[in-house]
Amino acid sequence: MGSPTTDGALEELLAPVVSASGLELDSVTRTRSNAMPLLRVVVEAPIGAEGIDSDTLADVSRAISKTLDVADPIDGEYLLEVSTPGAERELTKVGHWMRQVGRLVRIKLRAGGYVSGRVVAADETRVTIDVDGESRVINYQDIRKARARIDFGSEK
Repeated sequence: MGSPTTDGALEELLAPVVSASGLELDSVTRTRSNAMPLLRVVVEAPIGAEGIDSDTLADVSRAISKTLDVADPIDGEYLLEVSTPGAERELTKVGHWMRQVGRLVRIKLRAGGYVSGRVVAADETRVTIDVDGESRVINYQDIRKARARIDFGSEK
């Protein structure tokens, strides 16, 4: 599979369609799957909402498909994939962090080492993590990579 590329023009086209469905557009990327072009659209629930049910995902998928059929922004055949980010998504945007409040994360720091804990708060520049009962504030610029973690009832 080729490396994905972000498509800003398609994001502009699809953001209002996704918004009309009560969801938010996370990303639109193009890649290849078995030599067929693949358009991957990732949508998510607004901050504070529980999630997206399968009926809502199917509805927004149909709306996106219809919009793409009318606008015809892609030459030739392609596969359309509309999905949610997944339980252990990579955290790359401020909104991703804000959606993680109360949830577990694992952070790889630019200076080296890892931090795992529960997100207590997030704002435009930093995140506060509860690590074994101690609050730790980490600036986004100090994060090399971070992922949401599935909570199986443990603290980490």
